[in-house]
Amino acid sequence: MTKAIIYHNPKCSKSRASLELLNAQNMEIEEVRYLEQTPSKETLKKLCHLMSVSPFNIIRTGETLFKELGLNKEDDKTNDEWLDILVQHPKLIERPIIQIGDKVVIGRPPEIILTILP
Repeated sequence: MTKAIIYHNPKCSKSRASLELLNAQNMEIEEVRYLEQTPSKETLKKLCHLMSVSPFNIIRTGETLFKELGLNKEDDKTNDEWLDILVQHPKLIERPIIQIGDKVVIGRPPEIILTILP
């Protein structure tokens, strides 16, 4: 059976819908509640690499915390600096992130998960 890893916040409706979709596909699921089990910098870096995006692309820039930290979209930060911010403030991680093998997507909308199913 193929295993899916979902990095999510169960309070988020998109996260719950993504989890339901994975369950409907009879997938083995590893649930990572990233607010409780913050992914490591290396894990986040790998997820970004597999999605071919920079760490900034998985930041919730509309989150109040983003503004409270004095961050803005024009900040001239390195990828490592953005990754450090995500590890220190996991609430800023876009959700949900789903990994199946070496394929990764952000489940917005949840149906995008269907594109990475085996």
